[in-house]
Amino acid sequence: MQIKDIVKKVKQIEIRTRRKTEASLMGQYHSAFKGQGMTFSEVRPYQFGDEIRRIDWNKTARFREPFVKVMEEERELTMMILVDISASMDYGTKTQLKREYAAEIAASLGFSAAGDNDKVGLILFADKVYKVVPPQKGRKHILSIISHILTADYIPAVSKIDKTLEYMMGIFKRKSLVFLLSDFEDEYDSKTLRVASKKHQLLGMRIYDEKDNEIPDVGYALLNDAETGKKIWVNTSSARWRYTFAEAQKQKVRMLEEDFANSSAELLNISTGTDYSKLLYNYFQRK
Repeated sequence: MQIKDIVKKVKQIEIRTRRKTEASLMGQYHSAFKGQGMTFSEVRPYQFGDEIRRIDWNKTARFREPFVKVMEEERELTMMILVDISASMDYGTKTQLKREYAAEIAASLGFSAAGDNDKVGLILFADKVYKVVPPQKGRKHILSIISHILTADYIPAVSKIDKTLEYMMGIFKRKSLVFLLSDFEDEYDSKTLRVASKKHQLLGMRIYDEKDNEIPDVGYALLNDAETGKKIWVNTSSARWRYTFAEAQKQKVRMLEEDFANSSAELLNISTGTDYSKLLYNYFQRK
């Protein structure tokens, strides 16, 4: 894409996602993620109904009237968005490519976090980590993240989700909100999911196109694996072949869902062209 096209695309995504975020997601995000604890704010005179445990005995003794400590939520959190840029994400048969849909979801997550003054970072990965955008605050930073996702060179290689999670855990020691956006077409080590879910709050977001799950009857066709380059001729007119393919895809998704459930993490299956904001809203409510 030309620079002017990138700027236009980023602006379009900002307009769409900010509208959704401000309408529904931001409030649910704040309620779902409470922060890391409580911190001291100020001391004020005791009022009827205040907890006795909050009394500041030193100031009470000095002024000979009760004072209480006011605590407030330590709100600031760090959100890390991990986006798969393997070649299978550069595909789509609906109104958007999977990569464009991932950019829009990342924007909604980012603006929700920015509305609570939280930091947001980005990791782009395929067979290895290709780019790390350190966590920062603010609208301009979120727009930069959208641009990085849209302009990334999508890699013809098998994605290494487990290696990326290990890399992220090596850098970010403090518990963070981790959103993993991928089509999960490649294998991974489920043990790494369990470790990552214990250290961080992990949500997997499987972004898929309807044609990922089934192939129509178009006769003999040469199928090309965008990540490995492997090519194979198949007879898509065979009902048995189409059924076997569809069942294999369903089994892969079932195993993915089981792995996330066994890791105490959550997984959302999101088809391009659908309204992802409802799924995110429900996820935030559950938290």
